This record gives sequence, C-alpha cells and structure tokens, in this order.
Amino acid sequence: MRILLAGAGGVGGAFAAIAARRDFYEQIVIADYDQAKAERAAEADDRFVGARIDASDAAAVERLCREHGITHVMNAVDPVFNMPLFNGAFAAGADYVDMAMSLSQPHPEAPYEKTGVKLGDEQFAVAHEWEGAGRLAVVGMGVEPGLSDVFARYAADHLFSEIDELGTRDGANLVVTDDDGNEVFAPSFSMWTTIEECLNPPVIWEDGAWHTTAPFSEPEVFDFPEGIGPVECVNVEHEEVLLMPRWIDCKRATFKYGLGDEFITILKVLHTLGLDRTDKITVKGVEVSPRDVVAAVLPDPATVGPRMSGKTCAGLWVTGKGKDGEPRSTYLYHVVDNEWTMREYGHQCVVWQTAINPVIALELLAHGRWSGVGVLGPEAFDAAPFLQLLEDYGSPWGMREQALPEQALRTS
Repeated sequence: MRILLAGAGGVGGAFAAIAARRDFYEQIVIADYDQAKAERAAEADDRFVGARIDASDAAAVERLCREHGITHVMNAVDPVFNMPLFNGAFAAGADYVDMAMSLSQPHPEAPYEKTGVKLGDEQFAVAHEWEGAGRLAVVGMGVEPGLSDVFARYAADHLFSEIDELGTRDGANLVVTDDDGNEVFAPSFSMWTTIEECLNPPVIWEDGAWHTTAPFSEPEVFDFPEGIGPVECVNVEHEEVLLMPRWIDCKRATFKYGLGDEFITILKVLHTLGLDRTDKITVKGVEVSPRDVVAAVLPDPATVGPRMSGKTCAGLWVTGKGKDGEPRSTYLYHVVDNEWTMREYGHQCVVWQTAINPVIALELLAHGRWSGVGVLGPEAFDAAPFLQLLEDYGSPWGMREQALPEQALRTS
C-alpha cells in the first residue's frame, strides 16, 4: 500500500503521527498546497515523503498519484476539494478514502422541508463507474461520520433485532484559554467545514425518506459519559444520516451536536452578516471569500492543543428491540482526553480522534479484512475488526445502557 495523504493540516498531521507507529504500508506521500508544511510533517518517519498538491485540480492529483505509484488516496482537506481528489484518484487507478462527503445544496424553494442535492450525491452518482473499474471509495470514514457509522453496523449485527433510531450524539467539555488563562473562542476543527455543516438545513431520515429541518432545531440535553456531563445538542447537517439508512434498516436517523449557546450565536451572526458566504466579493480591489476570511482570522485548530483542556465524545444512541426482543436503548461511544493525545502524539484530541479512524480503515484494507468495490460507507463493512483495532491502538470505545427516550417508550 502506497498512500497519498492530501492535506497536512490538523487532521493530516495527526494522521501522519498515528500512521508512523504502524507497519501496514510501504510509503505515505504527504501533500499540501503549502509544500513546506507537507515536508515538515514528512520528517516524522523515513517512510514519509513531502510534496505539493493543488487539491482543486483533478489532473494534478492524478499526476502525483502516478508519479509515486499511489494505491490509495487519503483525503484530509476541506470537503470543498472532495470531487477533484475523488476524480483524480479514480483517473489514476487508485482507491480512495475521505472523512466527509461531497457537499450539499439546499432545496431552492423549500430548504427546511425538502432535500436538494444531498451530501455524497455526487459521489454515489458514479458508484457504478467505481464498481465497473474494480475500485473502492470509502466515504465518510472519519470520526463523525465514520466511527458512529461503524457503531451502527455493530449495533445492527450484534445488539439489536429491530432499530427505531440511530441517533449520533457528539459533545465535549473542551476549553481553550489565552496566555493569561482566560477562556477564548477557538474552534477545535476546521471553521470552514463547521460553518458549512451547521448553517445548512439538517437532514433527518424518517418513515423511509430524507427531509430537512431548520438549523439548530430539536434541542435536547444529552448526558455524555466519562465526566463530560449534560450538554445541549441540536440538529446539524451531517453525513451519518445520509449513510446509515443505505445499509441499515432503521425507522429514524439523526445527528445532533453539542455546540453551546455561544457558538450558535456566533454562527447566527456570521450568517446574518453574510460572512458565511463562499462566493467571492471584491474588497479594495482584491477578491476574497467571506468564509475564507473568517477561517483565516481564527486560530488554526492544529495549534490550539497546548491551550486546550477537557474531553471530546463521539457516539451513537441506538433505540429499538434487542436480540431478545425486548426494548433496548444503548449508547456506543468513544471519549478522548486532550491531555492524553497531546502527551502521546502532540496533537489535540478532536483532530486526533478524527484521524485515527481512517488509519484503522486503511490497515483493515491493507490486510484484506475489509474489501469491496464501488462507493461504500463504513456501514458496508464488518464492524468487529475495526473496533478491535481501535482498542489495539490504545484508544478503547465504550457502551452504556440508558433509559429509553419518551418516543421509544410510547412506541414500544
């Protein structure tokens, strides 16, 4: 296996740090638009090579793949570049892995009721071409989407006979401080991506169809494990809802994220001011995208780790009937402590938790424990070897039985 890692930012850097401890590949070419950044990341292991890439150019991706004999393209850049990387990998005869799918477009007349172009539609539209070529694209293989989708497969195979809802629930108690110890606003993940997923109409799967709702709708307080505690979570657009029902029979699928009042207020203000826009405007003779400006003025998520404390939790709340036919409500989760990831890997916990999952997926593909052709989500593969490797990597997952939600109690 020869991997092209596109992107040497927070997640790409964490991917390289994790992969440096594994031996399932021959070489990783770490490529970034900023070649110096890629070369710095490549210094971590003698199997790494730094290179420059323009991720917006599919032909450039293809050339780099052919130059280095790449077998697998690992996409660790913002999802706006998904399709050039996806298409470039296909043209080069390489397999492909990403952590977020191709972007959506809201319905033009009823954005908070009907779906328009859904996340991943562009990729699934050409699944037959990947199948015909005998090539594999694993889409949505980060932490969210990714690990929660693995949990969904595990729950369907081992825990439940009938599933009412697959509810992804993510929350954290992370705090970032300045040099004086004062708490500051500093997103722990790509602000560009955060704006995209939080301000787009969230998608819900219900009664055999996808529909949309308003951003930040259906607030609920979810009690997260391992000391994180209660966090208010709201609907956010996310790939799990578009992936899980394709492979797993469920009555409902949702994604809710614990953003917090301050973050929601900031996002609403950005939208009101038009600072979430991606189309370019001219400012004093210079063309700029407002969203790019917002992302540029905030701290780089890759750099906030030393000033961050707390834990982050990604998980899936599954309700339905257990294998014994009785009502069941189970939360499968993965908690990561920032102090641990900084001490062990030198990367903050959110990017580290995102990066570990595609490393595991690639190791499973390298050893033939995962295989397939076409465009597939994590749900299409056996979850058990993935979860075992997660533990072998030193980051165990957990499972907690909990009270049924009111809706489940009414229908059971």
